Formats: sequence, C-alpha cells, structure tokens
Amino acid sequence: MAGEPQADCLFCKIVAGEVPATVVRETETTVAFRDINPQAPTHVLVIPKVHHPDAASLAAAEPQIAADILREAGHVAADEGVDASGYRVVFNTGSGAGQTVFHAHAHVLGGRGLNWPPG
Repeated sequence: MAGEPQADCLFCKIVAGEVPATVVRETETTVAFRDINPQAPTHVLVIPKVHHPDAASLAAAEPQIAADILREAGHVAADEGVDASGYRVVFNTGSGAGQTVFHAHAHVLGGRGLNWPPG
C-alpha cells in the first residue's frame, strides 16, 4: 500500500534504522543521506519517510511531502556549501530513467561542473 513501509525496500529500511546510512539531515517527513556511489563531490539523497515508488506518485498522493523534499534539497545544498556555485536536484522516475530503488527520492548533486544535457 502506498505510504506504508515496504519490507523489501532499501530506503524504507534506512528510514527504520535497519540499514545504516550517513545521514546529513532529518526532519519529521524526510531523511537526507550520502549516496554510496557518489557522482559528484556532493551527492546526497533526500527521501520521504513514507513509501511511494517514484516522484510522480508521491506528488500525486502527498504534494506537501514532495515540497518538503525540495525544501530539504535546498538546505542540503546550503549545508554542503554548493548553493552559491550551483547544484542540481534530480528525480529519476522509472527504470528507463535510471531509477534503481523504487522509493521516491531526489539526488542533490554539486561541487563540480554539471554539464547540460546530463547523462
């Protein structure tokens, strides 16, 4: 059921404290932690504490929590010192877009030049 923790979800296990992560921020609705395979000097994931498989389903079901993720992405960028030089917030939605963990999450990337188009 959407919103409920999923026993087989890595990010639900991180939220529950069952899997360790290097947490950099936490709020009532979100957790931000360092990516284990960073693609930039700053690479932090911001996830909702509730389970939704992707950003689109989260935004449709719980738009305030989707907004919380974006707000926290800005706080992460400021805490990491990349807000002045620029940073990217990426939501991969679906396996064709590179999503590998099907729990909504934002990647906050910064600390190096981020060319456009990505990929």
